[in-house]
Amino acid sequence: MNAMLVLLVSIAVLVAGYFLYGGWLAKQWGVDPSRPTPAHSMEDGVDYVPAKPYVVLGHHFSSIAGAGPINGPIQAAIFGWVPVLLWVLIGGIFFGAMHDFGALFASIRHKGQTIATVIRDNIDGSAKKLFCIFAYLTLILVVAAFASIVANTFADPDGTNIANARTATISVLFILVAIVYGLLTRGRNLPGWLNILSAIAILVVIVAIGYNFPILGGISGQIWMLVIGVYIFAASIAPVWILLQPRDYLSSYLLYGMILLAVIGIIGAGISGNVGSIADMPAFNGFNVDASVKGDSKVAATGFLFPALFITIACGAISGFHSLVASGTTSKQIDKESHAQPIAYGGMLLECLVAVISLCAVGFVFAGYMDGSYASPTQVFAGGIAAMLGTVLPGIGGDSGSLAYSLLILAVSAFCLTSLDTATRLGRYMFQELLSEGEEERTDGKQSKVLVNTYVATAITVVLGVALGMTGYTIIWPLFGAANQLLAVLALLAVAAWLANAGKNNKMFYIPMVFMLAATLSSLVITIIQKSQAIMAGGDIMAPAIQLTLAVILIVLAVVLVFKGCKTLFGKKQEA
Repeated sequence: MNAMLVLLVSIAVLVAGYFLYGGWLAKQWGVDPSRPTPAHSMEDGVDYVPAKPYVVLGHHFSSIAGAGPINGPIQAAIFGWVPVLLWVLIGGIFFGAMHDFGALFASIRHKGQTIATVIRDNIDGSAKKLFCIFAYLTLILVVAAFASIVANTFADPDGTNIANARTATISVLFILVAIVYGLLTRGRNLPGWLNILSAIAILVVIVAIGYNFPILGGISGQIWMLVIGVYIFAASIAPVWILLQPRDYLSSYLLYGMILLAVIGIIGAGISGNVGSIADMPAFNGFNVDASVKGDSKVAATGFLFPALFITIACGAISGFHSLVASGTTSKQIDKESHAQPIAYGGMLLECLVAVISLCAVGFVFAGYMDGSYASPTQVFAGGIAAMLGTVLPGIGGDSGSLAYSLLILAVSAFCLTSLDTATRLGRYMFQELLSEGEEERTDGKQSKVLVNTYVATAITVVLGVALGMTGYTIIWPLFGAANQLLAVLALLAVAAWLANAGKNNKMFYIPMVFMLAATLSSLVITIIQKSQAIMAGGDIMAPAIQLTLAVILIVLAVVLVFKGCKTLFGKKQEA
């Protein structure tokens, strides 16, 4: 199969899904563009700040993506390109995009509060508390992992890794320039075309300076972890208009540029003849992929197709983290309800496109992927796309030393950095909601309790996340996939419960809820069996014991919350 054909067909399917299914959902749920959004009715200049739709899309897309739509499809490609492609397209349109759209819209109709508040108002308070605990611990793990990933991307302890020094320099310049950009554009109603052109020009200048003058070399990963901790503390308490909105908006054009480069490479390689093919990748590798099939690949997944495929590919199909972003930060910036579809539903489909591109990239370098030539999915992605570009634009694309390769690595780092400080802000929200009392659970630092003060809650979140990132988050990271998909199940359940109480059609949530719950519970049961066997075998039992304990807790949590949710869905409806 030619990768160009896979890409073009996928784009057509995603566009059709946006207009047909996304538009139908908007009508079913009663999206009303004339209704004031929380960004206006609760504007506070800190978290609730209305913004233009392309600015909010930049924030939302940058925050939800991370490295997920790259890592998942590349790791799952070992199952074959057909199951990966089908899950990305079907899951993205009917599961993930609906999940994101529903979470954002439900939050808008609940004063811009998080999914936890939607659960409290439509299920009960104890379910909300359980969700807050689970979501907060998951976000701490996200902060730990992404901080570690970004620090390793920046680290250059001996001053010889120029690629990392370039990435660090460009990223820091992005932050500094974004602050200036936010101050200069605050309160000024610039024409859309001027905003876009100025953002692209700034992006080009920053990349050019950082690429040619990588001054932030010679800094260790440990130092970068501490610097990142200080940064995410400041970024998550600062008003969104001064850093979050402008930085994510500027970064989004780097991400759009990455997609454009990839599309040029895939189509160009396909047109140029007998390249750009994913024929070397099996269409289907069977329902069980073991070590013998995996070969020497360091980054390929293993296990049974169900549930491994649906847990491995989260971002790019459906991801619970997206519901936290949509209901945590994005909902507080939406100018009109009609913007929810392009930002949430459309933003998720953009992520699906990145997942398809990742599949094409691994197909182009599949031989090297199987023989262990690549140490991470990010290298597979950048290497595959750069190699494709090298067939049509040899001056830009090529091997790991090419400009395209460096830009692609930078774009992935930008994904992770934006997700990192958004996750920190979301962690603060969850911590405050967990400990706050009363109907009006504010997030502006005016609470009476010390622990729910904005600065204290943020500091606790940062310290826990960075400390875990520096001491061993990898022990519990294998459970993140199941925890993330369980978050998706609970978000689907929350939105479905709200729609039921509001007397609106929620039947479209039933199949995604049941399917993802089955996949999550199956994955956790397999983990419990495997870790129990590892403990009984003896040796170092700390890691399997921790993973076993957490897997049992997740199953109990899922059963309790699903039971409470089903009582709401199929019992007496609350007043909307």
